[in-house]
Amino acid sequence: MKVLILGMIFNFPFSIFNIVSASDADTLFAAYPVPDSIFQRMQGRSFSKTCTLDRSELRYLRLSYCDKNGQTQQGEMVCNKAIAKDLVDIFRQLYIARYKIERMQLIDDYDADDERSMTANNTSCFNFRFISGTRKISKHGMGMAVDVNPLYNPYIVGNRVEPAQGRKWAFRREQRKDIPMKIDRSDLCYRLFTKHGFRWGGNWTNCKDYQHFEK
Repeated sequence: MKVLILGMIFNFPFSIFNIVSASDADTLFAAYPVPDSIFQRMQGRSFSKTCTLDRSELRYLRLSYCDKNGQTQQGEMVCNKAIAKDLVDIFRQLYIARYKIERMQLIDDYDADDERSMTANNTSCFNFRFISGTRKISKHGMGMAVDVNPLYNPYIVGNRVEPAQGRKWAFRREQRKDIPMKIDRSDLCYRLFTKHGFRWGGNWTNCKDYQHFEK
């Protein structure tokens, strides 16, 4: 695919390519098959030896985002190819709105350790695993779920909070106005994901997963 930017022609092997502004060539929103270099990073981490998915079922995303200081950063994410177009569109719209996302790295940078990634407030998607005690693949294991700003939007079941460092932001959320990057039903992130057919973990009854959107 050839794309013209600022009078220069580039060849991109992307299945999806979108630019917010023709005057900002550093702003990138793209999805394409997982490159060899990325797949190597995933081996033994998010793409574990028990992974039942084929590499061809996944897509590697490059997504610009606005960090907590309002600066443009280039993030990366691996997801199922079935939601790649959705995520490119959602995160492009979040960027246009200057919606703050603290960090967007592959979970492999944290050795595929969810607790470490969430504590770093890292927004991520694919991490192969089975639901505890079963042989059913989790939504993250399928690459069909995204966790956004997880430190401030933790998972809560009973008295357990994940990440543990998110306990400060876990309770009495509806009344609180002091939670940074808070996701609720009025939040743009919630509205965009649900518009694209995702379910929000904050709506669950037996537990609450405020960071989590799945399809």
